[in-house]
Amino acid sequence: MIRLFDSVFGEVRDLDLRDPGRLSMYVCGPTVYDLPHLGHGRFTLVWDVARRWFTFRGLDVHFVSNITDIDDNIIARAEREGRTETAVATCFEAHWWEAMDRIGVARPNDVPHATQYVAEMVELISTLLARGVAYPTSDGIYFDVSRVADYGLLAGQPLESLRAGARVEANDEKRSPLDFALWKNVKSGEPSWPAPFGDGRPGWHTECVVMSLGLLGDGFDLHCGGFDLKFPHHENERAQAVAAGRPFARHWAHNGWVMVGDQKMSKSLGNFTSLTDLLEKTDARAYRLLVLRSHYRSPIEVSPATIADAERALGRLDGFARRFDLPRLAGRRLEVGSTFAWPAPALELYERVARCLDNDLDTPLAIALLFDALSSANTAADRGDESSARELALGVNALFGALGLALAGDGATVDPASAALVTQRDEARGQKDWAEADRLRDELVHLGWIVEDSASGTQIRKS
Repeated sequence: MIRLFDSVFGEVRDLDLRDPGRLSMYVCGPTVYDLPHLGHGRFTLVWDVARRWFTFRGLDVHFVSNITDIDDNIIARAEREGRTETAVATCFEAHWWEAMDRIGVARPNDVPHATQYVAEMVELISTLLARGVAYPTSDGIYFDVSRVADYGLLAGQPLESLRAGARVEANDEKRSPLDFALWKNVKSGEPSWPAPFGDGRPGWHTECVVMSLGLLGDGFDLHCGGFDLKFPHHENERAQAVAAGRPFARHWAHNGWVMVGDQKMSKSLGNFTSLTDLLEKTDARAYRLLVLRSHYRSPIEVSPATIADAERALGRLDGFARRFDLPRLAGRRLEVGSTFAWPAPALELYERVARCLDNDLDTPLAIALLFDALSSANTAADRGDESSARELALGVNALFGALGLALAGDGATVDPASAALVTQRDEARGQKDWAEADRLRDELVHLGWIVEDSASGTQIRKS
């Protein structure tokens, strides 16, 4: 039985599935108006690891993650840069998927875009108006949170407590400062859609309700996201579904923040380093390993020191893969445990790792067990027990593959011309000539190399 910490109950609970053997899973995706930051990288890696592990354990996972492609930030950037909102969203969505591919996040089964679901949002808002839980103002339609008896469930606070601490807003037509916009009336120069209650565009909190229910159905299994979305975004999603009479997520799970000193990393605080920037300077797998070494609910610090430590650990893993000539796993394909052979040493390891990961996705303990097994395999090989050593090594490789971490054990010979390009690229990077470094990367890729950055410089390998 797989267990996860449920944000509603505040405890680790069995994952009670709507349909046995099948898991429906929704993760709130990005608003595409800027480059992805490290917090984006963490939440996508956490839930990619969860999805991969659920699949490895034999569940049929339907994984949905959305793209918010219309939003105040997108509109503001479009106006500032003299572009259309569509152009801004398309540009930064491309950057998003490039970064996701580089950190090895498998593509969702479905990627709904907010602009594709406006008609369904209009229908939901019409239902809420008809039920008397939404009301019009001069600037749009608002949701009346007082009409949901358990509003504040995800925040862990009653409505009155939340109302007392709410920020007072300028709109004096709102019945409560906690009430939120379902629909924003049309403004000059902004995109809009037709609706029976007036042309305009949807509020942010409505899109995920219609997309998750539309693709996964009533009472889907698991709704995930970063801890910062728990309240108000996820609570506001839940409230709309409850008010519309639709069974919503059976379980809620949230991951911790990325920290810089004692502050969380976010665009609003202005303290983020883009994920794209990190990936230009390091092996992309280092960030996944760093995430795996921290429990998903705990804060994580991303710094040159923590990344360098992860890269050193990667070097050990890659050396292990070379020693045993291990096949490269992970990537876009999701591994399934039943497809691997599990001789006695590997089976024992699998069972121990599974106990950790099945119990609230305890990746730090699982990674520690895998590194211990790596040492045991090396020791067995050193004493001449090659058979047992290789059986254990294959088990280690399979379990790292289950978590999406590919061990790079290939030893393709680097020809002199490619080696010269690597040297030139490192020189360009040393001089901070990023345009030339990018050009040399593209040339290496054209020659068939996968190019990765590490603390020791450019690394190239064949796929």
